[in-house]
Amino acid sequence: MASTVQKRIVLSDPSEYRPEYKDKTEYRNFNIHTCPARVIDTYKSMHTFQTVEYVQGKIDQYCKFNHAEMTMMEALNSLDSFLDESDPDVDMPNSLHGYQTAEGIRRAHPDKDWFHVVGLIHDAGKVMAHWGEPQWSTVGDTFPVGCLPDDRIVFGRESFKDNPDMKNEKYNTKLGMYEENCGLDKVLLSWGHDEYLYRVLTSDLNTCKIPEEGLYMIRYHSFYPWHSSGAYGYLSNNKDEEMKDWINEFNKFDLYTKSAVTPDVDELQAYYSALVEKYIPGKVKW
Repeated sequence: MASTVQKRIVLSDPSEYRPEYKDKTEYRNFNIHTCPARVIDTYKSMHTFQTVEYVQGKIDQYCKFNHAEMTMMEALNSLDSFLDESDPDVDMPNSLHGYQTAEGIRRAHPDKDWFHVVGLIHDAGKVMAHWGEPQWSTVGDTFPVGCLPDDRIVFGRESFKDNPDMKNEKYNTKLGMYEENCGLDKVLLSWGHDEYLYRVLTSDLNTCKIPEEGLYMIRYHSFYPWHSSGAYGYLSNNKDEEMKDWINEFNKFDLYTKSAVTPDVDELQAYYSALVEKYIPGKVKW
């Protein structure tokens, strides 16, 4: 087992291309003519290299949970310098974004302390960057592999033209390797921080008391084609559709609580440390 990770990291995150002080209609603007080259390049790599075989390999690699042992708060603190250095509109570490999200949820839902925890930790899976995971396999919008990409994915179906799965007749049809309305739990999504954190929290090696609604938020908050664009309804089932309201409620705070005003982390540490210990106690195997 690797030792606890202590060092800070700096990594550009294309999913953070959501500049502050913008009208809500201007968030997530992926217009190819105005989007930064780093964002376009990251999604090009993601849509080219994230295949069924690749995702299965990442599950095998990371779901041994032998990379580190650290508490959830230690994992969050290790991301204090995870920020987008190339975006002049965003200069806030990822850990502070977690506190912003959590505090927004806390104000709106003071009675749901598990929801506050979800807001705080939802991006903690980005600790994969400590172990050399590239951006296109850590951040950004997720999508199903093993079937034809929906055109509502960022940059559209054309951006998958160099993905080898598109030449495989098992995977290049609407349903591909899936059955209609099989449920998202049976769908292989592109590898990233959402799926990794979900698997960490639900592993038998770890203890997590976050309710199912919160685990759905963690696992699918980056699956924008489904929860925000109406794609892949032919893969989801009734349970997924019921949970979608919770995911969209979470995403309001994930997207729109970003502000240049930084939260007072020192003041908030006591509240959130106790809360995290309540729902995810002790050391976590990553």
